[in-house]
Amino acid sequence: MNRQIVTMILAMCMTLIGIAGLGTQHASAASILIHMKTSLAEDDAQICAVPNVAWAAVKAGHKVTILVDASAVTSVTKGFGFFRRLVGSDSTALERAGLPERERQSVSEQMGVPLEQVPHNYGEYFEILKSKLGVEIYGNQTMMLLYKIDPARVASSVTPLPLEKMVGLFVSADHVIVY
Repeated sequence: MNRQIVTMILAMCMTLIGIAGLGTQHASAASILIHMKTSLAEDDAQICAVPNVAWAAVKAGHKVTILVDASAVTSVTKGFGFFRRLVGSDSTALERAGLPERERQSVSEQMGVPLEQVPHNYGEYFEILKSKLGVEIYGNQTMMLLYKIDPARVASSVTPLPLEKMVGLFVSADHVIVY
């Protein structure tokens, strides 16, 4: 009889320890990979959500990495496209895409920062994410090759990454968000 009670108490303690451990896991920082794969030209709503989600995740204490992939690599390339190349444009699509004032105000309120600290365009937003908030930003080097993009023309906030290292990003992430 005593042996059954001891076993039951031990099982209950192990269950409580396990539940406590799960609670601790949720409270700790997660590694979040934001997989940005749609170009600004295809769907601006998707790509423009990326920096807002990244900032919110950083504010919540998570480690955030952005992977610029597929057609989205064209949005972080200076002078991408026939006409832009022809006229010698030295800006990216993200740098040319301004944040609407209502979005800037919303971001200011939600992140608890003065409006003056909210970027005016998405290129600037990515720079702030990387330099001030510690977000790592990578671009698929193979997609750059397929789009005939010279890695030297990619925004300075984006680090080209080969496929095997991209796989490492997916494997090591606790959560993957796709845009």
